[in-house]
Amino acid sequence: MQVLVAHAVGEPSEVLRLEMRQVPEPGPGQVRIRVQAVPVHASDLHILRGRYGFAPTFPTVLGLESVGTVDALGEGVENLSIGQRVITLGVTGTWQEYIVADVARALPVPDAMSLSTAAQLVANPLTALVLVTNELNVQPAEWLLQTAAGSTVGQLAIQLGTHFGFKTLNVVRRRAAVDEILALGGTAVICTEDEDIRERVSRIVGEEGVTKAIDCVSGQVGADVSRSLAPGGELLVYGALATHRQTDADKLTIPLFARSMIYETKTVRGFWLYRWFTATPQETISASLKRTVELVADGTMDVPEGQPFEVAEFADAVRLAEAPVHGGKPLLVF
Repeated sequence: MQVLVAHAVGEPSEVLRLEMRQVPEPGPGQVRIRVQAVPVHASDLHILRGRYGFAPTFPTVLGLESVGTVDALGEGVENLSIGQRVITLGVTGTWQEYIVADVARALPVPDAMSLSTAAQLVANPLTALVLVTNELNVQPAEWLLQTAAGSTVGQLAIQLGTHFGFKTLNVVRRRAAVDEILALGGTAVICTEDEDIRERVSRIVGEEGVTKAIDCVSGQVGADVSRSLAPGGELLVYGALATHRQTDADKLTIPLFARSMIYETKTVRGFWLYRWFTATPQETISASLKRTVELVADGTMDVPEGQPFEVAEFADAVRLAEAPVHGGKPLLVF
């Protein structure tokens, strides 16, 4: 089988190699999945550059989610069948043609769901839903301030705003993106190319600011968002795109304004889906996953179509994943 192997920490073009390995066999309570498509996420490349929340032992296989068909059943597996299409949950090392997973980590998906959507069903849609519901509990008519509004999570948050009735204040880097965000249903847009975040927030929602915000940029943009919060407001940081290619962990920073934090008692905290999976009760995880699948299946959350690449073209897929404006997420197809 084909396996995309990372041999060391470093730049993708230098350390990734496509290799052949034996097809694995499922053990008791496991299934073997013939992988059809896997996304190339920014987090995959963060792992490769040694700046993620965990560091694997190299050589290793990257990949944090996948879609495929059940190819073989281990002893005792009764609730899945050969040929059934599933996605993987909390399974790492998905950049390979066949993977073995515990049956509890293989979730059936509707036949009508596109391959592209199913391949991206967990990381981004689940993150967007959990951020605005479980974590921040954004209510109808409330404002949600978010950075990188054109990202997949950003677009999904806008769609959830339309569905749940809250308003989105969306930060983008390029003036050309403003009309796109408004067309998606964003309530208002701030463009950092020629606008100041704090000034625009004040003009749009009032001098007090917003009470809830999410940020995946960090750096100075994250700091500006924190200063735009109302007293007692809360900011969830779930990424650091401002330092995307930075490999020195000490430089992944947000320069917070101490006076604003102390005297206005604001909260800035992190969110990492991987830790959410490990720290959240199973019934809450199951309910959130079920709700995510339902909202994607009925079109409430429309995941942007990915761009497929044969796995041998992995270098092109990685380059696209890191391009400033690249449209759909690259998908490695086996």
